[in-house]
Amino acid sequence: MPEEKELTWLPAWRIRDLVAKRDVSAREVLDHFLGRIESLNPALHAIAHLDAAGAREQARLADDAVRRGDELGPLHGIPVSVKEHIAVKGMPLMGLRGKPGAVAKNDAIGIERLRAAGAIIVGTNTMMGTRGGGMPQGEGRGTFMSFNWDAEARNPWDLAKVPGWSSSGGAAATAAGLLPVAIGSDGGGSTRLPAAYSGVVGMHPSRGLVPHVDYEHPTFLLTSSIGPLARDVRDVAIVLQAMAGPDGRDYVCIQADPPDYRERLDFGVEGLRFAWTDDFGFASLYAAEESHRVVALVRSAAMGLRSLGAAVETTGEVWEDPRRGGGPAPGEPSVYEVSVGVNTEALPRHAPHGYQAAAEERARNWERFRRLFRDVDLLLSPTSQRVARTVEEWDAAWTTDGARYPHGSFAPTYVCHTVLCNLLGLPAVSVPCGFVDGLPVGLQIIGWPGREELILRAACAFQRAFPRLEHPAVASS
Repeated sequence: MPEEKELTWLPAWRIRDLVAKRDVSAREVLDHFLGRIESLNPALHAIAHLDAAGAREQARLADDAVRRGDELGPLHGIPVSVKEHIAVKGMPLMGLRGKPGAVAKNDAIGIERLRAAGAIIVGTNTMMGTRGGGMPQGEGRGTFMSFNWDAEARNPWDLAKVPGWSSSGGAAATAAGLLPVAIGSDGGGSTRLPAAYSGVVGMHPSRGLVPHVDYEHPTFLLTSSIGPLARDVRDVAIVLQAMAGPDGRDYVCIQADPPDYRERLDFGVEGLRFAWTDDFGFASLYAAEESHRVVALVRSAAMGLRSLGAAVETTGEVWEDPRRGGGPAPGEPSVYEVSVGVNTEALPRHAPHGYQAAAEERARNWERFRRLFRDVDLLLSPTSQRVARTVEEWDAAWTTDGARYPHGSFAPTYVCHTVLCNLLGLPAVSVPCGFVDGLPVGLQIIGWPGREELILRAACAFQRAFPRLEHPAVASS
């Protein structure tokens, strides 16, 4: 068996190969990571619900399959955790409004597929905002998402700080080596932003790539996605491959099979054309004291792709801020609120022209991306221009201090570099690229819908050329 310290930081794909070769059993792998959870979760609050007995039964079956010589899936024996509002059969399901839900009766489609690929589902990750009062209530309306000191996830690089929101537990768990892989969701940046704040890789896939069905509360994922968090880009590619593809239960998912994301993963970036933007033409409005240093560091990291044979040039394109909106009149909903369905049914009553204005604004931003991607392969930006805040600052930002931020809420400030991808269904990944004030920051790589293969190829080349080998201090305690 590999040394325990080595097993902690091995990528999932390496662990899977060790299990397949019988160098280590799935049960030994599981017990190692359960030990990590037992030791570190009391400080990190990354795991909401742990099903150790169920996971050990899954590991036993995984080892039986190895002994029989069965064909093994690409995640065989890999422990995985899932954001607590994504259904895992038999586990508590947390409601999006901070209210405990019933025990899940079914697995989400993506979780079904992870099991089919051999993954061992060990439990659910805490979702920031579910224990302190609820979700943000929209632009200009105030918030009531207070931080629960005893239950919310902490940043493993500094326990006094947050790991981002809302796939916070998954980001903290993977960064601290509690597990190799976690599953998050991204409705405005909620996988990518915790990834950047916590120093891991986080993927927001194209709209509909990972199918979704909710039998209890039927919804369509029009601006939100389900995607992986991990320390290794190859792991992200393998997990995304396992979850992706059409399913007849989802009315709005993709209809064609996706390509093999691993086939060209090691092809590098030579000859590729990248554009760079500091702020999409509007995000400087939301800057903090450290933002110029964060942007400069990420820009320098992005330009490093030139040394790998790629062209990287700054674009002067200016997008419209979806949280501010150029179309709706005062008091009418922003383009983002319309897209996520906030008060959509009430639009004809209180804002008869709101939907048209929002749709036209969305179309203008869509056309800007389409024009850009005619000339370049991918777009690069900071994932966030801020670093992780203390829990006190974070709590105040979402509750009492909202009026201090542009548009009367911290939400637009938090998602200013990521939300366009949700609004338009564009895939993007955040990759660790360095530290500012001792805290991680991320490089965001954005593509046209369906270009996950190219995005992951670029992310893999970047991570291989500029690896981040640091581990959080708490992970060694």
